[in-house]
Amino acid sequence: MVEIRQARYFVAVAEELHFGRAAQRLQMSQPPLSQAIKQLEQQLGCELLHRTQRSAALSPAGAVFLDHCRALIRHAEEAEAAARQAATGRGGRLSLGAVASAFSWPLPLVLEQFHEALPDVEIRTQEIDTHEAAAGLLDRSLDWAIVRQTAPVRGTTATSLYADRFVAALPVHHPAAEASGPLDLADLAGAPWVWLHRHISPDYHDAMAALCRAAGFSPVPNHWARSVTSQIAMVECGLGVTVVPATASTSHPAVRFRPLRHATATIELTAMTRSHPGALAERLTALATQLTTAPSQVTGKRP
Repeated sequence: MVEIRQARYFVAVAEELHFGRAAQRLQMSQPPLSQAIKQLEQQLGCELLHRTQRSAALSPAGAVFLDHCRALIRHAEEAEAAARQAATGRGGRLSLGAVASAFSWPLPLVLEQFHEALPDVEIRTQEIDTHEAAAGLLDRSLDWAIVRQTAPVRGTTATSLYADRFVAALPVHHPAAEASGPLDLADLAGAPWVWLHRHISPDYHDAMAALCRAAGFSPVPNHWARSVTSQIAMVECGLGVTVVPATASTSHPAVRFRPLRHATATIELTAMTRSHPGALAERLTALATQLTTAPSQVTGKRP
């Protein structure tokens, strides 16, 4: 296999077509350079240069080899630069996972500002369920995740971004849809409910259940969703009622969102990384924390 050092030696000789000038360019003496080129030709099993007393000329094989050596050097330099950028958090690749509702808020704002600050970073995103975040971080298919709260997992770090209050989501034709002011959650006890499987997001499921128990009832689920987004979509279809985080209550023509009276339960929006994250993941967590702890300062992005 050709080494970068060999490629640099050959490019210098091929461009100068003179071993003495090439040696000066490489800041080395001529005999070691001549010996290195001979060893390279022996390694490849072909002549790269036609030599004379005063100069050298490329053989047909040497002309082809020159193009590949230049490309090899260029790729090596690009790899070195990319590694340095990634080490300092100025470049590289970041694999990101997020629950569906985070793609409405706060991810658009976070990713916009992250890209403005670090345009050379390649970001790859995927929708995940909360229970998938830790596994993705530990097997390194993810570098950063944003989920609806999670219990601590060894090897990962969770950073609370925002304590989200719950609101009721009602089909537009529901009797309580057009009323004003906070809603008593107990008024929905007998309605058909859209619920979420616990294994998808245990903390979110348990917070919903605790909210209903505090209102004096345990809902009987009629329909099952796999995300906050699909919960709202089912309500929009008129299938039932549910409670969702307030930041997920974006514009849906067939859904009415009502604040809840006396409801204190919240669900954390959480950023997750490995316990020893790279510089890029650390910067993304810092930016997300900054933008979610004071959302009222962000025009048009307030939860």
